[in-house]
Amino acid sequence: RETLEKLQGKGGKSKAAKYRRDKRDTHRQKSEDEQRSLEEGSRTIKVTEFVTVGEIATMMDVPITKVIGTCMSLGIMVTQNQRLDAETLTIVADEFGFDVEFITTELEENVNVTEDRAEDLTFRAPIVTVMGHVDHGKTSLLDYIRKENVIAGESGGITQHIGAYGVQLDNGQKIAFLDTPGHEAFTAMRARGAQVTDIAIIVIAADDDIMPQTKEAISHAQAAGVPIVFAINKVDKPNANPEKIKERLAGMNLLVEDWGGKIQSHDISAKTGLGVKELLEKVLLEAEILDLKANPDRLATGTVVEAQLDKGKGYVATILVQNGTLRIGDYMLAGKNHGKIRAMHDERGHALKEAGPSTPVSVLGLDGAPTAGDKFNVFEDEREAKQIAVKRAQLQREQSVRTQRHITLAEIGRRIALGQFKELNIIIKGDVDGSVEALTDSFSKLSTEEIQINIIHKGVGAITETDVMLASASDAIIIGFNVRPAGNAKQLADKEEIDIRHYSIIYDAIDDLKDAMEGMLSPEMKEEITGTAEIRELFKISKVGTIAGCMVTDGKIYRSMQVRIIRDGVVVHTGDLTALKRFKDDVKEVSKGYDCGIQLKGYNDIEIGDVIEGFQEVAVKKKLK
Repeated sequence: RETLEKLQGKGGKSKAAKYRRDKRDTHRQKSEDEQRSLEEGSRTIKVTEFVTVGEIATMMDVPITKVIGTCMSLGIMVTQNQRLDAETLTIVADEFGFDVEFITTELEENVNVTEDRAEDLTFRAPIVTVMGHVDHGKTSLLDYIRKENVIAGESGGITQHIGAYGVQLDNGQKIAFLDTPGHEAFTAMRARGAQVTDIAIIVIAADDDIMPQTKEAISHAQAAGVPIVFAINKVDKPNANPEKIKERLAGMNLLVEDWGGKIQSHDISAKTGLGVKELLEKVLLEAEILDLKANPDRLATGTVVEAQLDKGKGYVATILVQNGTLRIGDYMLAGKNHGKIRAMHDERGHALKEAGPSTPVSVLGLDGAPTAGDKFNVFEDEREAKQIAVKRAQLQREQSVRTQRHITLAEIGRRIALGQFKELNIIIKGDVDGSVEALTDSFSKLSTEEIQINIIHKGVGAITETDVMLASASDAIIIGFNVRPAGNAKQLADKEEIDIRHYSIIYDAIDDLKDAMEGMLSPEMKEEITGTAEIRELFKISKVGTIAGCMVTDGKIYRSMQVRIIRDGVVVHTGDLTALKRFKDDVKEVSKGYDCGIQLKGYNDIEIGDVIEGFQEVAVKKKLK
């Protein structure tokens, strides 16, 4: 019995011990799993592109010498302070067992963004983008709203520059308008316009159809999540049919309120002003639904709409304040440019001391022309703004140097082996950034498999001697949009034989470039049949061969061309002529209706009734699709 009790007691202890042991194992396993997942998480390093060798070594907790040694073994010669591009960073990190996650430069810059308290927020005016097809009355609508006649002076009837306008209605309510060009080549500009906007007015002519540019404008507004208000224009015209437009919109799954949908629309005439007031009321109604708010009692933030170099004033930037209040004397950072605001003007040229939310203004004081679409921030400390600007400029320089395509001899050889390959280098200079970006975007889209377009430099301002020398070194052409050569640039261009093209309408520049590219394309070889002859008799001459007595039935037979022999509709031989005779004389050609004697080179197996077809290959200029 005692033995049995001992055995039972021992069994009880063993059960408890096993339970404790299992619990310990489970806990240990859990800890190990957590540690492993923590370690795995730490095997991913977050970097911006172009960090230095020293920085990546610190992040991986690896001696710099090891990183440099690894780079050398991969055939990459680096120094401690050399910056690495994305591809090299990924390869190096992978060698040490790390994954790389690239983060944007802005994350690293730590531009402090403070959250606004709900009690500090007040209602702000809506920012409205007017979009639509080039001839549907977009500018006429804006012009009527602003009560200013600016239409006549526009090049080619298109708004060449993105502008911003503040409008105060009769009831005291305000709306800020962005004016974007209406052609599909301006995708980059219009996409940017839709990013800062709250509501999009899309103008469609009632006497026309929904054009590709209109569809593109709708796509951009939808992609940006922006509510749309349709302005059906030109309803005063006798052939206007607004219902047809609404039907077309319904076919695109865009139901307006008249058709039982939720999208606002209004029939207007931008010329007479019919319905414009009601259209703006609908815009304000949309704005109420959006509940647009901003905090005017903070440092200003917003977006650069346009930037240009004014000879008398310096760099002028058109900006849109989206939050806070901008004041004269503020330190602004916009992209890689910074400066103290020296002056502010509204779109009518009136001087302002401050600008609140949803106010478009032009400012003076920046040290360069920021890129349209750049975010701007205001800093209390000028040094902080300058530090970030310098860092951004350095990063942009390095990126442009590293991402520039330097084509090697081996690469050229490889591409030529694959097929014909040519490059067209272009330098673009424009009066404002919007035009430069639009041209860049349009030209880039023209690249084909055979011709690569390289925009080797683009900038705002006059064409300088530096541009000409760059064009000379790179074998490039210079496109000037509303700008002329400065100083001795013209004389230098003549001396270096550099082609400078001047334009004031973007379409002309695109068309000319297309023509130039078509000239660079390898011509297509196309076969052209010049004539046919029927074999009527055969003459076999010793030591010479068989001569075919023929009648030319169509076109002309030339001595120099190739021929094919056709028997019962089947080609039995293709080759050259040895002789073409008329009676006993050698001739260069024989026309329709005449007899001739033909001898084929290296081929005598011909029969009476065979057809001789003469053809030649001609080079046909290729067209860009």
